[in-house]
Amino acid sequence: MSGIREGVRMESQYDELAAFFLQVPIDVFGVHQTLLQAGIYQGHKYQPTAKCGLVIALKGEAIFSYDGESYPMYPGKTLLGGFNRSLELEVQTPEFEYFLVHYLPAHLDQVNLAFIKKVNELHIELDAALLQLMGQLRGLSLIVGNIELLEKKTLFYRLLNKALLFERYQQNSESQPMMEQTIAYIRKHYMDTITLESLAEQHQMKAKYFSHLFRKYTGIGPINYLIQYRMNLAHVLLTTADFSIREIASSVGYSDAYYFSRLFKKHYGMSPSAVRLQEV
Repeated sequence: MSGIREGVRMESQYDELAAFFLQVPIDVFGVHQTLLQAGIYQGHKYQPTAKCGLVIALKGEAIFSYDGESYPMYPGKTLLGGFNRSLELEVQTPEFEYFLVHYLPAHLDQVNLAFIKKVNELHIELDAALLQLMGQLRGLSLIVGNIELLEKKTLFYRLLNKALLFERYQQNSESQPMMEQTIAYIRKHYMDTITLESLAEQHQMKAKYFSHLFRKYTGIGPINYLIQYRMNLAHVLLTTADFSIREIASSVGYSDAYYFSRLFKKHYGMSPSAVRLQEV
């Protein structure tokens, strides 16, 4: 398993990472907050890292060198990955403080090692919510109860999600309001006839360029986003409501129940009637 969806072209690092963590279960290990003085630290120069890391710079500046590749660190800069790499740190200011969470895929033999060895550069906002998350993670770092371990993993995912969302915002700051407006429109008008052209026209843009911006922001094209939203809603209706398949198809924007069923099977791998039978 590579951790990347087959047949889907990823256009952004943050979406590629989100897809990986969505599909690959992980285990969370040590949580550390470390303050270093100016100097060079060679803790992993001759003994490669045994785990991946989520590293967040909090104060000061440093250079993290993985196998000789340099990554400047400053407040808010975040690194993710770095499994089985030689690592050397050079603190360039009087002090450098960073937060670190070690993690690994639960089934290391089933992932693409090159993917988890890669060092991904991200950014995160050092706000009160982040400080609270880090404090909660530190409080659970030495606790081994199953519920506490589950909470630690949950907090790690929240921390990771915060970094990926901030990175998406940074890379799409100009188009973000437009994309969020389009997403809100789709969620409100999913039962209506929506085309790529009609969505692009709302922002006085050419369809091709609008689709490019939307895909860059969400990792998926606008019409595929609409279809997935409709199919997810249809699945909820099939498993919770006593409507016919034709009625459900119509309620999510498809007058042709046969066409709806084909799309649903393509999306979920089984027909609407098969899903309904599973719930009986």
